[in-house]
Amino acid sequence: MPKIELLAQDTIDKIAAGEVVERPSSVVKELVENAIDAGADKITAEIKDGGISMIRITDNGCGIAGDEVQISFLRHATSKIRDAADLTDVHSLGFRGEALSSIAAVSRVEMVTKTDDALLGTRYVVEGGAEISNEEVGAPDGTTIVVRDLFYNTPARKKFLRTAQTEGSYVGELVERLAMSHADISFQFINNGQVRLHTSGNGQVRDSIYNVYGRDITAQLLPVDFEGEYFSLAGFIAKPTVSRGNRNYEVFFVNGRYVKSNLLSMAVEEAYKPFMMQHQFPFAVLYFSFPGEGLDVNVHPSKMELRIDHNKEVYRELAEALTETLTRRELIPEVPVGKENEKRFSEPKIHAGQIPEPFEKNRTQKMQEMAVREEASGYGASFNPGVHEIPDGAEKFPRNSYEPEAVSDAPSPGEKPEQLDLSSVSPEFLSEEARQEHRIIGQIFRTYWLVEYRDSLYIIDQHAAHEKVLYERTMRRLKNAELTSQSQSPPIVISLDAREQDMLEKYRGQIEAMGYEVESFGGNEYMISAVPDNLFSVDGKDLFIEMLDDFSTLSEKQTPDLILEKVASMSCKAAVKGNNALSFQEADALISELLTLDNPFNCPHGRPTIISMSKYELEKKFKRIV
Repeated sequence: MPKIELLAQDTIDKIAAGEVVERPSSVVKELVENAIDAGADKITAEIKDGGISMIRITDNGCGIAGDEVQISFLRHATSKIRDAADLTDVHSLGFRGEALSSIAAVSRVEMVTKTDDALLGTRYVVEGGAEISNEEVGAPDGTTIVVRDLFYNTPARKKFLRTAQTEGSYVGELVERLAMSHADISFQFINNGQVRLHTSGNGQVRDSIYNVYGRDITAQLLPVDFEGEYFSLAGFIAKPTVSRGNRNYEVFFVNGRYVKSNLLSMAVEEAYKPFMMQHQFPFAVLYFSFPGEGLDVNVHPSKMELRIDHNKEVYRELAEALTETLTRRELIPEVPVGKENEKRFSEPKIHAGQIPEPFEKNRTQKMQEMAVREEASGYGASFNPGVHEIPDGAEKFPRNSYEPEAVSDAPSPGEKPEQLDLSSVSPEFLSEEARQEHRIIGQIFRTYWLVEYRDSLYIIDQHAAHEKVLYERTMRRLKNAELTSQSQSPPIVISLDAREQDMLEKYRGQIEAMGYEVESFGGNEYMISAVPDNLFSVDGKDLFIEMLDDFSTLSEKQTPDLILEKVASMSCKAAVKGNNALSFQEADALISELLTLDNPFNCPHGRPTIISMSKYELEKKFKRIV
């Protein structure tokens, strides 16, 4: 058996650093939290090359006394706690005393710090955990720490970092959350010389949210103020019309610290369940205050995970508090009226304890839209009326979260008909000759077309069918580089958070190939000057955001073809929806093109486009056959 020996201190420090310093954002988190604990009201975080080559954190806090600087770089040196009993009542953001030691073990660190009662400051330099210099210098009050060449002495760890752009987006996202958790501090974030975020520090949470998420989301906020038995709560949630395809917009702070919590997420989503489509997630920036004995924040070195006592009671209180916020007021979204996208109706009012019933769309508008369709050959680009309804199935276009799914059963009661598949279709059904025998006999529920062919009844979902056709068209045009743009005048101005900016830059080539023209407009705002011309009157802004959300679900190993398919799936948003009237001529053109596809039986999301019922099955239902 190998001899047991103590590790060298240098090795111990590098192992310990791995628990605290995972990537540049870990360094920024530790240093900014130290600045906050030092009482700073102005903090600047600057990075270069995603923070890999340089991180600079500057604050105007209390600084560190000259005789304590050297000690501050030792492991477990802290001013926050004195014994184990203090762990149950931690109010500072950092308390382990490992941050500076861990960072210095894997980088080159320079600290310049001065207290307000000192004539001179201290400059201290450490490289790889070894002290290089310790001298007095002239300096302003506060602390500046510069971290260079992260992981220069641990190349195995450095190779697991992502691209500088992605690492930079992680840092940006972190600073955004810190800015929202401390609205009384002015934060500035500079990435490669560009100011990406600058908050005023005026103490108004709404203003911080505005700086991060922009005007449109801020205009939809509902204030939350709750005092419960187990916690108190403040912050904002958004109306159900603001949603995303992931949980990135669920932001929780517990006792001043950003945390991730499945318990809190599930309670928030429970409150939104009556008002939001499945697989959509709400916007929430919530600030919780728990008693110290009800929490364990020392679960993980990153301190982003926590344990909460009385889980069931906390879940119930939070869900009920947010349900009350959502139902105690009328949720009538303001709908912008545009030249190509007019809405002639408002979504129904929601009163306490009531979920709105389905409502009729304006018939006059549909007649006008039908006239527009006549101008196009077949059904093509004239489809997609101005009214944005929630598509059935897996669509994630959060325009009308209250619209119920269309009825998908066949006309006969009882058992559902079998789904049509390739094995049950005679080859001649798809042929041009067979099309002459297809007889469109009508439409039910303004969604499903009935086609009679020989001894079978085929029921075709117009929305799923049009999705499939548009998807195949777009794939073909993308591969042949045939997609074109339509200019936007005035341009669309949109605010993107750090993750969305990362997705934009990472997949800019695919986004531009689709027909978007996007450029930076300063800070976190971008200008969309052109949108794909094949998306007709679809809201280009909402679709753009949803596309970025979808891209965030892609892994690093996705093939170009899979990314292309993700882009093409956006064309489905332009598909004619259920409950929209089509003429017989339009339906005939749609069905004809659908049946020319290699696989006309499923939409891009996997839902069936066609189901069938034989004459024999119908006669059994009517007891003509026993």
